Amino acid sequence: MGQRRTHRQHSLQTFIGALAHSERYQHEHKEIMLLVPGPLFLKDLHLKTAFPAQHIHLLIFPFHSKLIKRTKMMRTRVIFLLASTSLLTLCQAQELSLDDMELVARTTDFAFSLYRKIASTSDDNIFLSPLTAAASLAALSGGTQSTTRTELLEGLALSSLEQDGQASRIPELFQKLDDILTQDGAFQSDRAIAFFLSQKVEVQKVFSDQFKKFFKADLPEVDFSNPEASKFTINQYIRTQTRGKVASDVGNIDPETQLMLINTIFFQVKWDLPFNSSFTQEERFYVNKYNIAQVPMMFRADKYYLAYDRSLKLGVLKLPCQGKVAMLVLLPDKDVDYTAIDEELTPERFRGWVKQLKKTKLEVQLPRFKLERSYSMQKILPDLGIVDIFENKADLSALSKEARLKVSQVLLKGGIEADEKGLSNSATMASSITEVSMPPRLTINRPFLFLIYHEVTNSLLFMGRVIDPTKN
Repeated sequence: MGQRRTHRQHSLQTFIGALAHSERYQHEHKEIMLLVPGPLFLKDLHLKTAFPAQHIHLLIFPFHSKLIKRTKMMRTRVIFLLASTSLLTLCQAQELSLDDMELVARTTDFAFSLYRKIASTSDDNIFLSPLTAAASLAALSGGTQSTTRTELLEGLALSSLEQDGQASRIPELFQKLDDILTQDGAFQSDRAIAFFLSQKVEVQKVFSDQFKKFFKADLPEVDFSNPEASKFTINQYIRTQTRGKVASDVGNIDPETQLMLINTIFFQVKWDLPFNSSFTQEERFYVNKYNIAQVPMMFRADKYYLAYDRSLKLGVLKLPCQGKVAMLVLLPDKDVDYTAIDEELTPERFRGWVKQLKKTKLEVQLPRFKLERSYSMQKILPDLGIVDIFENKADLSALSKEARLKVSQVLLKGGIEADEKGLSNSATMASSITEVSMPPRLTINRPFLFLIYHEVTNSLLFMGRVIDPTKN
């Protein structure tokens, strides 16, 4: 009986936490009342969640018809959990625990820190997958010890999830989140994490097993003393993992290299509301005051979610995608430089935009684009506080007993393609709005940013900036 009650407590706790992060709550719910049958009390829940405590007005036990009548008089959202089985079904559908939500929050923090750093050093197109970047570095953390591990987890904003004696805790959380995203179809992409090792390095079995089990990663050995041969091996690996969709030139390789971490991914956008290719036409894209590019501009008229940030003078358009994924297109006003938006990107603004979205009839014009980018993270991560892994003082003793072992290179490679297609790879024959009166038109014909996220968990999957859609 005690085990059953504990399970119900955990399920309710999970449900409340998941509800707080759901897009439906963010759009519609201001307050919530839970009417739960059975002998379960608020003090037993030990709630530790982002859900505002003041919004949980009442938990009533046992269920009583007079109380139902009374609650109808109150101006609040009411959720009736009529049976334990219903509650369990809701929780299992979300599959989110408090730790899962904490991981999402922490990886989102890292995502915006990483993006802002890259954006501050580049005036070109940007594309990256911050979640897979965090996952690959979290995988590496399993091989670190002492201050090297502490520094790496702090740089990834994951130190709050660290618990003594639970070395597999963070890897297990990443594995569970990946399973949820994969199950929903959110990560229908060609991706891989690989740790290329010198043939002289003998890997600890515990690290090897964890690396492969939780991150589905590879540990290929290469002969770095032969730079051309090792370069060929690594390039071939990238081509195979992305089915040739991501360029595979890793550049020059130092023959003294010991360890090289490579994260590669290609994402094909699959719209829930595909664009009609017969409406696509060449139009102007204003790269800057002096340069104009001709781009294939896609078109669709439909009902979209839209918001406007007055403080930043920024339009926010939500484009739904397959796999419970959405793209937020961030379009600065004509008199606003995109670099000003780069500097203001934060998790709080991201969550605020999602909450403010309102559905409206709209004609959307979006340029077709395909981006591919590669980042040498050993040049970026030190500015985020991650230094030790690249230096001789690195403690990688959980990875190998090899003395003076360090990471020589961390390479982040990614590509994205956004065209007219949906999941079926065929555009719709007609737009869904047929009224005679024409809805307003939003034309994305100047530099814009985009955020691609999983709507159930709010996980930030991809980020990017399109300055010139014609430049791959």
